[in-house]
Amino acid sequence: MKHGDKHRRFNMPKSQRRALFSNLTNALFTHEQITITLPRAKELRTFADSMITFAKKGDLNSRRMALAFLRDNEVVAKLFSTLAERYKNRNGGYTRVLKAGIRYGDAAPMAVIELVDRDVNAKGAKDLARVAAEKAAAEAAEKGENVETPKDEKTK
Repeated sequence: MKHGDKHRRFNMPKSQRRALFSNLTNALFTHEQITITLPRAKELRTFADSMITFAKKGDLNSRRMALAFLRDNEVVAKLFSTLAERYKNRNGGYTRVLKAGIRYGDAAPMAVIELVDRDVNAKGAKDLARVAAEKAAAEAAEKGENVETPKDEKTK
């Protein structure tokens, strides 16, 4: 019988698989385009689409369910504000999977998964902002000004 065979197992326990897809979904919503293996990209579609569906509902319970899965306040805020507004008239199909060839090291099929109607400037924007803030803090430190260096929210 095929009871409970809905999702791929990826040779890992359920908790590890849940953490993997939570982190991949966070990365997808942050950068709006990521490159991963093809089976993972196909499985990630279901998680990303369900999170966007929660965001389109917009009620408190949906926000709590999204926060329980994603575990990142910034990503949930972006999801419920910008992404929900972007996809309010679309009935599903929020992600696109494009095949991206074969990985050299182990010949794994690679794919690019991206949000439909994505913001091209979102990819790497968080990293660029962090680098710019660190550069400004370093310049201020050279001038002798008392400025605190920016830190990640997770390292505090």
